[in-house]
Amino acid sequence: MSTSSLLTAKSCIATAVAALAFSSAMAQEVQTVQIAHAGPTSGGIAHIGKDTENGVRLALDELNTQNLVIGGKKIQFELVAEDDAGDPRQATAVAQKLCDARVAGVVGHLQSGTSIPAATVYNRCGIPNITASATNPDLTKPGYKTTFRLIANDNALGAALAIFAGDALKIKRVAVIDDRTAYGQGLADVFKATARQKGIEVVAEEFTTDKATDFMALLTGIKARKPDAVFFGGLDAQAGPMLRQMAQLGLSDVKFFGGDALCTEKLPDLSSKATSVRNVTCATGGASIQKMQGGAEWKKKYDAKFPGQFQIYSPYAYDATFVVVDAMKRANSVDPKTYLPFIGKTQYKGVTASIAFTANGELTQPAVTLYTYKNNVRAALN
Repeated sequence: MSTSSLLTAKSCIATAVAALAFSSAMAQEVQTVQIAHAGPTSGGIAHIGKDTENGVRLALDELNTQNLVIGGKKIQFELVAEDDAGDPRQATAVAQKLCDARVAGVVGHLQSGTSIPAATVYNRCGIPNITASATNPDLTKPGYKTTFRLIANDNALGAALAIFAGDALKIKRVAVIDDRTAYGQGLADVFKATARQKGIEVVAEEFTTDKATDFMALLTGIKARKPDAVFFGGLDAQAGPMLRQMAQLGLSDVKFFGGDALCTEKLPDLSSKATSVRNVTCATGGASIQKMQGGAEWKKKYDAKFPGQFQIYSPYAYDATFVVVDAMKRANSVDPKTYLPFIGKTQYKGVTASIAFTANGELTQPAVTLYTYKNNVRAALN
């Protein structure tokens, strides 16, 4: 080989090495950031858990089109979806798994009974977690700096229902049932306390479980007390069969109250479209889609991507995801230790509301919406 040929070959090799190094450097500029969703995507309320997961997925898909650069690196978000099956023990195992995986943040869990124990795990490992749905006030009482709630708590929901029962519907006698979960008991306790303040007599206090489907014996006993209304602290998976069995027992004219976990699009189907559904009044912690800023437009996007799957919490899960990423952008870091303090200073105009937090992670201005069902379609009352 001639000297000129040797020099040419060396030049080609050097060019190839430089190109490889440049390509490698470019690849290193893209950082994958994992954000998790944790909730029940199996079991009786899988439809609600899937709805919140969809909200996170929609947010991350949109964020990945923005070509965000944080800390000098292009960011590619990745969803880590975990099923806690609505079980507190499985929820803590999921939380520890996410801690070990060092995800950047968590949207979840769905229920108070899973969110409360999981929050302790996230606090230990320093991962921010924002629930779009858990409403028991005990969730934020420990004062964990890692825990935030994007919805009104049971103090607001239970009180609003009892006030409506007394003032608008003139209820005099109510039977109260709860499912023995942190969510159900907490909501029922607030409702009972406020109802008594409004002069409503609590004629029965009963309980069931969040797995039950047969309520005939329980409702037969309540029927003998002649209540004007039944309050149920629990999930739509139990409320549906309960409403169907109330109709079978001739309790179709008895009013029925419940919180956000039964206030879903699927409740009429779960009740087999029982006539008693028309007597439901339920409360959710936030504005209706129609009254959310940009809610109607957001719903079109959701339905286009996940047709027929909307339930209730997905817009809050969507906003929770954007709140996490907004804090990352302001901190110029995806490291939880660095961006966590910026969540507490959030001033974010989301789909659900203008979002800001109190010192213990609650919304500064939570809203409550009451709903009923007209012709088996959920309709806002306020």
